[in-house]
Amino acid sequence: MKIVTAQQMREIEDRAEAVGVSKDVLMENAGFAVADYIRGHVRNLVGMTVVVLVGPGNNGGDGLVAARHLDAWGARVTICLCRDNPAHRRKVEFLRGKRVAIISLDDGDGPAQLRESLQLAQIVVDSILGTGRSRPISGPTAEALDLLREARRGNEAPRLIALDVPTGLDADTGAVDPKAVPCDVTLTLGNPKAGLYRFPGAEYAGVVEVLDIGIPNGLGSGITFELMTDDWARSALPDRPMSGHKGTFGKALIVGGSRNYVGAPYLAATAAGRVGAGLVTLAVPQSLQMAVAAKAVEPTYLPLPEALPGVPRAEAAGLISEQAGGDQALLIGPGIGQADSTREMAAKLLFEGGQFPPIVVDADGLNVLASSSESWWNEFPREAILTPHPGEMARLTGRSTKDIQEYREEIAVESAVKWKKTVVLKGAFTVVAYPDGSSRLSPFANPAMATAGTGDVLAGTIAGLLAQGVEPEDAAALGVYLHGLAGQRVSAELGDAGMLASDLLPELPRAIRDLRSGPAIEERRTPWRT
Repeated sequence: MKIVTAQQMREIEDRAEAVGVSKDVLMENAGFAVADYIRGHVRNLVGMTVVVLVGPGNNGGDGLVAARHLDAWGARVTICLCRDNPAHRRKVEFLRGKRVAIISLDDGDGPAQLRESLQLAQIVVDSILGTGRSRPISGPTAEALDLLREARRGNEAPRLIALDVPTGLDADTGAVDPKAVPCDVTLTLGNPKAGLYRFPGAEYAGVVEVLDIGIPNGLGSGITFELMTDDWARSALPDRPMSGHKGTFGKALIVGGSRNYVGAPYLAATAAGRVGAGLVTLAVPQSLQMAVAAKAVEPTYLPLPEALPGVPRAEAAGLISEQAGGDQALLIGPGIGQADSTREMAAKLLFEGGQFPPIVVDADGLNVLASSSESWWNEFPREAILTPHPGEMARLTGRSTKDIQEYREEIAVESAVKWKKTVVLKGAFTVVAYPDGSSRLSPFANPAMATAGTGDVLAGTIAGLLAQGVEPEDAAALGVYLHGLAGQRVSAELGDAGMLASDLLPELPRAIRDLRSGPAIEERRTPWRT
């Protein structure tokens, strides 16, 4: 599903009109889709009080269509015209002939009427300003938002649903106007808008749902930014034939662990197994083998000779290279540490090793790349998936962490093209960028996952998918998606604090099961039902 800017969305709508789908039809479809979403998320729409805040543009027109359907289905609807638009008068007059109450902020008592209506409302629909906002909010629109903010502070605050984007949110950058009011749900129309996945806008958007409004397929050609979805992830899952055996589902070799990071290899190896790898081998310093094996009993082990307890010798690279020749995936980095001999071992593997399968480089493996030379990518021609968090990405690029966070998608894509590697830039809304300049975005931003070890689980998940023959570009994104789904399952039970990385492990196969069986995963994402 293409993620678009406001201009790209306008161009798609123009193309739709050129092939026979008028903007009036799109507006009718959008309004119906919004009303139908609301109807599907309440126990009984009949008698429910709904206030629709209507702006002067197409966003307001969508809201008027939604109001018409909600009224027809039994809701008690009030519309508030924040600014008049002659193009809306026909729709407004039609509603005036029904039982819909109509407030105009241009009337002297309009603000008082709106305050009273908002205090009684169970649901408020924000269709004031959409993607076309270009100046600071003032006048009647600002007054309406002030009254909405006031109503949302009450003990029985109405649920707030935004159409396309919350009023005051920049659809491209995620910047927000001081008057913007945070929403529970944003129903974005046709295609998701980039600003909904950028901060601070994402904090105002709430749960983002993309509604189909009847735009023909294929009109977004040339747009290379994609949102990961359930349907896409389901199509990317590896096959599991009934005749399969452990060899069918591949082998993954994971190089990790040090005296300070005993848990990292366990998390990575278990994640690889949990997503379906047939055999996982852990290459760990020999003095750590029994400690790791006490927790991770399923993998086989390649004990590495040590320079110091828990620190492998540089020559261990030869053993790993020999082992890796028969495997389908190699992961270097979880918990390996930064001892001199460890860094030398990792450098030998990354820059001098033999014929390896696709490599996932994580954690201190990335730091070895960053510290090797100013143009390390020229010395590292292997096919690889790099999985940096923002700090590691800053070291790899020579930019500040602040820049990385502010321009996540742009820097990830620029780097993937320059390095000729797949880049997984971790964090809220993880970006997966490819050497051809395309990218995919995870829809998940989950503060519960901001805890040590979740990156090891992600790296192992990607390696486990690679072992099963998933192409690297899909393994990277599918790993991110499964990891996000698993995190969502855990936080649904535990909340947004207290998750441990190991809590993700049993949820990975359940996430795969849910994708294969195709239940309404979206229902678990919805934070409210009235």
